[in-house]
Amino acid sequence: MMTSNKPYFLRALYEWIADNHMVPHINVDASKKYLKIPLQYVKDGQIVLNISMEAAHNLQMDNEAISFNARFGGVPMQVYVPIGAVSAIYARETGEGMMFDTSDDDGGGPPPPPADDKPILSIVK
Repeated sequence: MMTSNKPYFLRALYEWIADNHMVPHINVDASKKYLKIPLQYVKDGQIVLNISMEAAHNLQMDNEAISFNARFGGVPMQVYVPIGAVSAIYARETGEGMMFDTSDDDGGGPPPPPADDKPILSIVK
């Protein structure tokens, strides 16, 4: 069985949008598993995220997920979106991009890694 072509399309379209000096956005199905998103910005079960270099710091797009650091209402947050939860990528200015079907995908991918900035404590007896 072949791997999904979705992460490859996402990376290619991201690069195409950025190369044309436009702002890439993704639509995310907020009902999927393992999301780390600002829930206060979810509307009708969806959230739109600006993934431009200016807005999404330390952007990582691999075959499993899209992750980055951003500010929402001035509050910093690490965002984690499994590839299976992405329903579209497009240029904000023109709407050009691609839509994806998320109905047969539970969000996919592994859960997000633990946050580095929080110490992990354990009880020692």
